Amino acid sequence: MKTTFYATTLLICLFCVLSPVRGDTERPNIILIFTDDQGYEDLGCFGSKSIKTPHLDQLAGEGMKFTHFYAQPICGPSRAAIMTGCYPMRLAEQGNKKNVHPVLHDSEVTVAELLQKADYTTACIGKWDLATHSQTAFVPELMPNYQGFDFFFGTPSSNDQIVNLYRNEELIQKSEPMATLTKKYTDEAVHFIKQSVEAERPFFLYIPHTMPHTKLAASEEYLGKSKRGIYGDVIEEIDGSVGRIVDTVKQLNLEKETWIFYTSDNGPWLVKNKDFADGSLPGDHGGSAGPLRSGKVSTWEGGVRVPMIAWAPGRIPAGKVCDRLATTMDFFPTFGKLAGIDLPDDRVIDGSDISHLLQGDFDKADNNKTYYYYFLSHLQAVRNGPWKLHLARPQHPEWLGRHSKNRHIHASDDIGFPEPVLYHLLQDPGETNDMAAENPEVVQKLLALAEAAREDIGDHDRVGKNMRFFDPASPRPTELHTNFARPAPRKAR
Repeated sequence: MKTTFYATTLLICLFCVLSPVRGDTERPNIILIFTDDQGYEDLGCFGSKSIKTPHLDQLAGEGMKFTHFYAQPICGPSRAAIMTGCYPMRLAEQGNKKNVHPVLHDSEVTVAELLQKADYTTACIGKWDLATHSQTAFVPELMPNYQGFDFFFGTPSSNDQIVNLYRNEELIQKSEPMATLTKKYTDEAVHFIKQSVEAERPFFLYIPHTMPHTKLAASEEYLGKSKRGIYGDVIEEIDGSVGRIVDTVKQLNLEKETWIFYTSDNGPWLVKNKDFADGSLPGDHGGSAGPLRSGKVSTWEGGVRVPMIAWAPGRIPAGKVCDRLATTMDFFPTFGKLAGIDLPDDRVIDGSDISHLLQGDFDKADNNKTYYYYFLSHLQAVRNGPWKLHLARPQHPEWLGRHSKNRHIHASDDIGFPEPVLYHLLQDPGETNDMAAENPEVVQKLLALAEAAREDIGDHDRVGKNMRFFDPASPRPTELHTNFARPAPRKAR
């Protein structure tokens, strides 16, 4: 009898050691939804009057809305930042180059690779854009299946012309009709969640939507339904997609062990709107930054400040609004904290753990937190607390090459600064009132922070001491701006 008892106890202990832990406090499920070119005000809960987003509004009501949340100015850099927790300027790329859209080096650590260490099953469903900015001439070895994702369903890059659809490494559809994408991504996401539950493993689901980056298209269910034209149709279909995903989580009784995050890769693409204006007309194919100035491909607030919603019933207090500074780079360390995983100690990670903000402990926020506004290889502005300083620069910096003249924003915003310009973003989110003359001590503080970033991360004319280079080719300290070149194309497998 005693032998049987000991044997049974041993089996129970072994089962506890070997079985996956499903408790919320240990390894929660994480869903990260990442839209493309969605403006700050393109959700009802962020102020839109013409686009209906009831599911996202409910998500914000049951969770937390972040109103000072930052991404990067354009697609590829924003994806590099969210995957690695680092400024794109710091990251290693193939051949030690700095591309407009980063070709992420395989020695970089993605958040999916981080979570795999804790036995997460991982999926990327949507647009990748980190293996060159091309539907065909991409590097197969840098696609999601080689960067920490067990499963990939989506497309290599943007939908500027076509979308080729892949399941893992297999091309399953050339020139997929774009009106099918949001529904297909959602179907795959729901299936992945159900599979993960059956396997009794925690999961990380990354859904980088193809839209509302143009070309725009919506399924028959949503087409023509929004007051905001096709752009509104697309957002409302994404909202419906979020609703299906949340419903799946609830139906499977996963809401107490799942965290959902929703945000955008950058601000609205104003070149798609009439006269480069903020999106408001039914014929506008770009979004709206609302009270913020300008849009995508700029370091004005409208280009980099994006909507963010976080949802985790019982852990995130319902209906809260966080006005503290946070960024997409913070996901990397925060997800590590949620999953109980140590971060890599052999490299600098720029993001910081924001789990205290998610819990509503705003008093624990780092009031000295700083955000650096890089446009490609150029440090253009810095924010600390409520203050933002645009650094002195020419109107059309020659070191930006073909991006010197900004054709994506209104001419009134494509300007230079002979002297640094200071804005108080809480009082002046539209960046209209220069307060540099009245606050010289603030200017000097932010100039010192900018210089520290140039020394650490780098700038157009300087290699930062903590920039990463993994290939034999030597870095080019004064010629980074000339290296915005796509690697030699390789055929997809």
